[in-house]
Amino acid sequence: MSASRRSGTTDELGPDEPEREPGHEPEPERDGSDLLAALLDGMDAALCAFDADGVVTHWNREAERILGWTAAEAVGRHGFAGWAVRTADAEEVEERLLSVMQAPGRQVHEFALLTKDGGRVLVRTQSAAVRGPDGKPAGVYCAFSEVHAQIDLERSIALSEALFEDASWGVVLVDADLRPAVVNAHAARALGIGRTAVLGRPLGELLSQGVEELESALTHVLAEGAPPAPAEMWVSVRTAEGEQRRCWRSGFLRLASPLAEEPVPLGVGWLFQDVTEAKQTEQEAALLRFRANQLHRAARAAAECESPGEAATVHLDFSLAGYADHAVIDRVSGGSVADGEGPVRLVRIATTPSGAPGPTLLTGKAGLPVRYGTGHPALQCVERTGSVRASASASDPEAAREWAVSRQWPPDAVHALCAVLRSRGRTLGVVTFLRGSGRSQFDRTDAVYAEDVAVRIAMALDLEGLLGQS
Repeated sequence: MSASRRSGTTDELGPDEPEREPGHEPEPERDGSDLLAALLDGMDAALCAFDADGVVTHWNREAERILGWTAAEAVGRHGFAGWAVRTADAEEVEERLLSVMQAPGRQVHEFALLTKDGGRVLVRTQSAAVRGPDGKPAGVYCAFSEVHAQIDLERSIALSEALFEDASWGVVLVDADLRPAVVNAHAARALGIGRTAVLGRPLGELLSQGVEELESALTHVLAEGAPPAPAEMWVSVRTAEGEQRRCWRSGFLRLASPLAEEPVPLGVGWLFQDVTEAKQTEQEAALLRFRANQLHRAARAAAECESPGEAATVHLDFSLAGYADHAVIDRVSGGSVADGEGPVRLVRIATTPSGAPGPTLLTGKAGLPVRYGTGHPALQCVERTGSVRASASASDPEAAREWAVSRQWPPDAVHALCAVLRSRGRTLGVVTFLRGSGRSQFDRTDAVYAEDVAVRIAMALDLEGLLGQS
């Protein structure tokens, strides 16, 4: 500051010099060295540089962290000999580092460096020549990291590539908006669509059922983290052939950016495996065990009944658990009929209550035949001496009600299964199991179970007839 400014006076300004307010002195021009230093110190990799003579010119903080030598201690030294490399190895290391000035591209080397406290660190280096304004080599820069850290990084990359290429289970990266961002080949096949076609699409366009449960799980993982165990989810996948019901055993991982100071969710890693066949086999085995247990319990309870008719209703009551909503027993008028004999008339002798749950009710003491029309499933069952299945349209409740009432069944029945009652080569009647709209149709496995129950009911009714004759 000039003497005139210190004394409070001002100098005359030149004709082209603007007047400057006090405290607004022009800032000196920067040569970029402070920016370069900030960039070097902010790098995740250790970096050092040498001039053409092998003198260290740059040394960043990551190099200081790995080896313990500060920039002040490293810059200005000739090579690594005697401080960062053993003297015996110094010549070979320096030759390998500086040889890159005479070769195109980058070179990768591994060798041991010495730490300030005397330890040894195996590092992997990438070095390349630094060209001057004339294009000639002016030095070498060398980026290095500990080998184990580099190997860990390479393993992570290799694992990611393997998961998205060769994994035998589905892998999907879902972004924070719950849309697939990356999909592996296995997951694309499971979803029935190409790998690129699935990206960015809402899950509701890929799944028709189970999407709410899946989205709820993904949202929970984003907020709370990974669950402690895999979850099994039943979904329906939209495919060109139609909807396919599948069970996926799914695991979830919350993904966070490693570059942010605070964890920033990048989305969710969703890994799943199709276990549909195993779950179906497991469910079928559990169902068979339960039904076999019910047959066993029914036999023990029926053995304590005083009359065979009561034993027949006991078998019917035990069979309904988890199987059907209603059941009726129709007996051939006159007791039994041989195969091929004339028209059959059926008498309703037992029925389950259609209102409040309770034991099967015995009816038919008057012996009046049930008004079954031609083609009724129960009559077909007698004619064929085999099981008959029938169903109404569950989409039209009124039509389903009329269908059930016209067949002399409870009005809420939608699915029916008729099993013939046979004993000693003669047909005694029909047992009909009925399901409401909340249950699925009867299948072949259900028909086998109904036939097992029918055998026991037929034996009881036959015994009742024999006792009545005697």
